[in-house]
Amino acid sequence: MLGRLYAAPGNPGIGAHAELVALDAGDPPAVARFCAERDVGLVVIGPEAPLVAGLADDLRQRGIAVFGPSAAAARLEGSKGFTKALCAAHGIPTAAFESVESLAEARAALDRFGAPVVVKADGLAAGKGVTVAATRAEAEAALDAIFAGPGARAVIEEFLEGEEASLFVLAHGTDYVPFGSAQDHKRVGEGDTGANTGGMGAYSPAPVLTPELEARALAEIVAPTLNAMAAAGTPFAGVLYAGLMLTREGPKLIEYNVRFGDPECQVLMARLDSDLLPLLLAVARGKRVPAPRFAEESALTIVYAARGYPGTPEAGGAIGGLAAAEAAGATVFHAGTALEAGRLVARGGRVLAVTARSQNLASAAARAYQAAELIDFPSGFYRRDIGWRELARQAGEG
Repeated sequence: MLGRLYAAPGNPGIGAHAELVALDAGDPPAVARFCAERDVGLVVIGPEAPLVAGLADDLRQRGIAVFGPSAAAARLEGSKGFTKALCAAHGIPTAAFESVESLAEARAALDRFGAPVVVKADGLAAGKGVTVAATRAEAEAALDAIFAGPGARAVIEEFLEGEEASLFVLAHGTDYVPFGSAQDHKRVGEGDTGANTGGMGAYSPAPVLTPELEARALAEIVAPTLNAMAAAGTPFAGVLYAGLMLTREGPKLIEYNVRFGDPECQVLMARLDSDLLPLLLAVARGKRVPAPRFAEESALTIVYAARGYPGTPEAGGAIGGLAAAEAAGATVFHAGTALEAGRLVARGGRVLAVTARSQNLASAAARAYQAAELIDFPSGFYRRDIGWRELARQAGEG
């Protein structure tokens, strides 16, 4: 087993557990040299951009074990057009769509779809490249923004009715094991209003994804995707995160991520009762992955964001009270934080994720919000209704 943990570039939160190193994930030779010099036994690539750029391929060619897909397999996230075409070719349930390469094509597609309609940038957009447009004017504004730069492509999609849920698997080739479910809250405002973000909070498990619906999603969406990728000579290895819409006809794929996701990762890890490292190593080495164990409890996380997010976030705001929040029973994960002259400050849009686990969702939410109130971050904000739909359902059943 590994005796030392490195994080690049890291932040003050993970710096309490790992040695922070100044490595550029966009420089594969530098990453490989670092790994060789320190005899690194496993590299876990977290962000999507290095995966899409092929960092995993470069490291594998150098004999370094990697958890994360190849560039070819990472197209499942890196190109929405690629994934939609794969769905169409293999009968995988998803929304009706058109891939477009010009503003003229996009506007013609809008004529056929009407409104509401979903407009997506084809490439990576840090979780913010999707517009659910209620009107033609909103859709056109989103397309104008996408096609403002050269080489842009977009996907126009049918608007699906239903509730969203996220399903995770650890996969290597056609073999996979389920890795839990979660529900994210993308909108910046309470009641799921306002602009899309990278995620303002999440909870796990997602009861709306019943065992029956999960089995259908695995059989009709995940397994055919893995089979298709393997048959094309681009087998997937890593964590595959399926964003699902639970429609009247059954689960349909919204999109894939090829990483754990944020803030979903926090609630999955809060519930994980297995050692994570053997699972990641098994995937990286192409071995049979043991089934993970999750607590029969709920976890909920609240994202504390810097004022201005998801636009231009306010940087430099001082942060305090984290020890008090953790003493209240939460785990505070860092995201966009930094140390300046001994002070913890905000250095990003999403800054902290306040996470709690408890016997049910209501008590996990109460614990997380109690902890969040203890954090002193005047230039930050968070949603106060994470889990609201499920909490209302459970209160009604009670």
